[in-house]
Amino acid sequence: MKDEGKIEVCKTTFVHEDKIRKIKEKLVKDEVLIELAEFFKIFGDSTRIKILCALLLEELCVCDLAAIVGASQSAVSHQLRILRQAKLVKFRKEGKTVFYSLDDEHIAKIVDTGLAHIQERKKT
Repeated sequence: MKDEGKIEVCKTTFVHEDKIRKIKEKLVKDEVLIELAEFFKIFGDSTRIKILCALLLEELCVCDLAAIVGASQSAVSHQLRILRQAKLVKFRKEGKTVFYSLDDEHIAKIVDTGLAHIQERKKT
């Protein structure tokens, strides 16, 4: 029986200085890593993920999004504000209606890749 909760660690302590030096030269700056961590925090809410998945399929207004996610327009508007501030979604007005869509193809790729990863893991 495999112990899936066990973390494997090195049995000896040997630091590979050459690898460390190469990685440190190529690693992005801490400020950028902090921004990246904040960016991924936005994906930590299931309502926001549901909104992003819906917008992956089609541009939608707040009323439609509220019906899809099963939340009030006010709650959806709050989540859209967070997504807009993070530059994950954008909007356009058509008369009195406001339509939302994903900000760019990078967001679609991130959502698609995340979904593919989860679906792949469920197969195993």
